[in-house]
Amino acid sequence: MKKQYIYLLATLAIFLLVIIIYSVTKKKSVIDLETEVQKGEFEIVVTVTGELKSRNSINISVPVLKLRDINMWQLTIGKIVPEGTFVDSGDFVAQLDETEIQDKLKEKDVEIEKIQAELEKARIDSSLELRSQRDNIINLRFSVEEAKINVEQSKYESPAVIRKAEIELDKVKREYDQMLSNYKLKVQQAQVNIRQKDFELQKLLREKNRIIDALGSMNIKSPAAGMIVYHKERDGTKKTEGSNIMWWRDPTVATLPDLSSFNSITYVNEIDISKVKKGQHVNVGIDAFPEKKFTGNVWEVANIGEQLPNTDSKVFEVVIRVYETDPVLRPAMTTSNAIITKSYNDVLYVPLEAVHSNDSLTFVYRKNKTRQLVLLGDANENSVIIENGLSEGDKLYLSVPENAVNFKWAGMELYPLLKEKRMKEEQESKKGTDTLNRQRPGRPYRKPQGN
Repeated sequence: MKKQYIYLLATLAIFLLVIIIYSVTKKKSVIDLETEVQKGEFEIVVTVTGELKSRNSINISVPVLKLRDINMWQLTIGKIVPEGTFVDSGDFVAQLDETEIQDKLKEKDVEIEKIQAELEKARIDSSLELRSQRDNIINLRFSVEEAKINVEQSKYESPAVIRKAEIELDKVKREYDQMLSNYKLKVQQAQVNIRQKDFELQKLLREKNRIIDALGSMNIKSPAAGMIVYHKERDGTKKTEGSNIMWWRDPTVATLPDLSSFNSITYVNEIDISKVKKGQHVNVGIDAFPEKKFTGNVWEVANIGEQLPNTDSKVFEVVIRVYETDPVLRPAMTTSNAIITKSYNDVLYVPLEAVHSNDSLTFVYRKNKTRQLVLLGDANENSVIIENGLSEGDKLYLSVPENAVNFKWAGMELYPLLKEKRMKEEQESKKGTDTLNRQRPGRPYRKPQGN
């Protein structure tokens, strides 16, 4: 029993010893991490993700004029070839849903049948009415002849009888003349009514022909040879089967991109957009082919920011023109764009991890056991320029070394420069705040809370 107890104590001792050695070794490895001051070319880079878009493309659109003629403002894509399909000129691309146009055609047929019936009725009614008018005219003509005979026979009668016969003749003549005049008007009225009905019929027939013409254009064909790329809505969604086409807003269904020249469309946040200028050099990488490298330049920078879906911050669209071409490049490929906003030659720089600061001082831990004040310049994602305080090849710690509190301060002569630079930065920050307040009246600047 005593021997087992001794074995247990020995095991615990060995275990504690291993832990202590591991801790010391680990701590030592952290302390030993070091770097040195480098000298050479230094670049300030804004890295953003983009998407390839063909510089030139042919739009494949719905038949705008034909749809406008039949008052169709919205259609649905019923069928479309898969994206990436290579087509020749005249090949099928998409079919629009014909349901609404078929309904319009049926409605127009009903209207045509109705107006044809009205036209036939108008012709029959006119024929019957005019026949009745002609019969009345013939009867009145006989009445006039009879009245004339009565006048001739009454010349041997008394003056009163003669006068009565003459009055009856005048009365019948007036009725006859009035009937002739009314008949002419009835004929004109019938002709106008029939012409109006016929005009309405011809109008409906023309509208029906336009609907049939539009119906025949629901199969959209490619205007040229190329690769089909689905067109995007304003919110970034692609037009595909089931998508609505509002031709008065955007009639494009798909595009045929030129695969020999590309732009990379990217969005830069409002913090970095002031660094990006037209003409700056860009290193472009393709995520799908990391071994391939391309170059380009900033071709266009948007003046007005926008808010992308599912984001809170404002971004600015930046168009990057890609110089080279390659058979593997395709529209919508994701790109990694390194925009070189500024470049320096023969400057000193160190990793960002090697620079430390407190309330008023910026410094590094040197291998000679000193805390060296440094004056910093521009920085990129990994390193920062040293304007004053170090020399090429100086050895530095990357992290806070052991017993850092015992390191002596060095380079205190740089303190006035550090103070001056900090004051200048505060003035520029205040100036920017004042500008913001002037641009946004009624919304005073509020200093961010926290450390």
